[in-house]
Amino acid sequence: MNPTDEQIAAADAFHAGNHLALQAGAGTGKTSTLALLAHTTKRRGRYLAYNRAIAQDATTRFPRTVQCKTAHALAYAAAGHRYTHRLNAPRRPAWQTGQALGITKAIRIGDREISQKALSNTALRTVAHFCHTADDTITRRHVPRLRGLEDHKLHAELAAHIVPFARKAWTDLQHPDDGCVRFDHDHYLKIWALTQPHIDADFLLLDEAQDTNPVVEQIFLAQRNHAQLVLVGDSAQAIYQWRGAKDVMTGFDGTHLALSQSFRFGPDLAQEANRWLHIAGAPIRLTGTPTVPTELGPVTCPDAVLCRTNAGAMTHVMALMTGGHRVALAGGGEGLRTLALAARDLKEGRRTTHPELLLFPTWGELQDYAAHDPAGRDLQPLVDLVDKHGTDSILNAVAGLVLEQHAEVTVSTTHKAKGREWATVRIADDFTPPKDSDQKDDNGRAIPGPIDDGEARLAYVAVTRTRQRLDMDGLSWIVHHPDGNPTDGHGFCVSVPNGVGGGFGATK
Repeated sequence: MNPTDEQIAAADAFHAGNHLALQAGAGTGKTSTLALLAHTTKRRGRYLAYNRAIAQDATTRFPRTVQCKTAHALAYAAAGHRYTHRLNAPRRPAWQTGQALGITKAIRIGDREISQKALSNTALRTVAHFCHTADDTITRRHVPRLRGLEDHKLHAELAAHIVPFARKAWTDLQHPDDGCVRFDHDHYLKIWALTQPHIDADFLLLDEAQDTNPVVEQIFLAQRNHAQLVLVGDSAQAIYQWRGAKDVMTGFDGTHLALSQSFRFGPDLAQEANRWLHIAGAPIRLTGTPTVPTELGPVTCPDAVLCRTNAGAMTHVMALMTGGHRVALAGGGEGLRTLALAARDLKEGRRTTHPELLLFPTWGELQDYAAHDPAGRDLQPLVDLVDKHGTDSILNAVAGLVLEQHAEVTVSTTHKAKGREWATVRIADDFTPPKDSDQKDDNGRAIPGPIDDGEARLAYVAVTRTRQRLDMDGLSWIVHHPDGNPTDGHGFCVSVPNGVGGGFGATK
């Protein structure tokens, strides 16, 4: 394939030795572009992939002068191999680990009793959060905020109790041969990062830079004085901030270029993507490929149904199974299974150790929290799912899932769908519009509230997963929203494609 003008511009900047940030929109061939850069130089490079599968695929596309690894693979070669014995240690309950660290009794904070199990779980999660940061020591900011203890003073009281045990756990993890805390891959990555490592290469390519953990960002940027740095990603697909990821593209000190020609889909879908890119305030707009006839309209039997929430995904799984379809769930059903088991424990009067629900003694308290506490609104879909179907039905549905290669339809959250594509896609109905504002239009109707940037980025990811036909279904409300037909500084104006906005779907 002949390179585009944008790819040529990226190659020119690379050959000039510039540090480079390359904004690559959905389907614009970012990996192909990086391979193009690597094939046009004899210098030694490293490609840092987002996961092992991407690294393995890249190995077949890059020249031998470029090593394709994950950050964890580099860390293992440098430091992690010393901890191999601990990596193979058997799993043990968090409360046993906590007991070995000295967490032996419950405490009370406010009107909540925090059990020994919950304290142990929180101490280990604190270490996990620390390992994702660029920080040198564990502090109160690494202690996760527990449901029901969101108040600043209550969290400070929890953190004061947890931090000493988390630091003790981190000290335990420094011993290569033995310890009470189960050692995992993020631990040796952090241990390596704290040594201020030097990566021996002439240039470094960082993929998916919009979702970089601060610990990886720290390692990567520290190579600036001896290696040329190239970041590639899509700031509009930065949808993992909630778990600590950071978009390192926007503020990067270097030459900023873009890839905007999408080879995945045609002009109509590019127009829909640009609607959401505008709302999200993204730095690029996409151009579709005219020879790719992507359509927008109803899809009776989609290859994939993309959902906003895990509960929404489970609802669609159950509806499709009831209709006799063979259904797969992207990423598997283990996360939903553990949530359903936790819900069953609460409904039967038992406490649970699930990190999302561990402070609730009963199902009734969780229902009340989800319905009335602003911090618990995201749990309402789960509560509604359990109350409507029961935990046994959910567990039976999870057990009935098939592998994707054997499925008629794959159900996925949009987070799990990132980086993937299907021929036909339907957007599920749990992408709800923002609530109405207090303002009225000239006819006295309430004006819808603004669309959150994060929700716009998630919608952008969802609508750009298809190659042939997209059923907008759960996002069709956007055509009636004030922000839905914008004209921006790029001269971009969205019109409503035929077939959007009515008569969608069979899985509601």
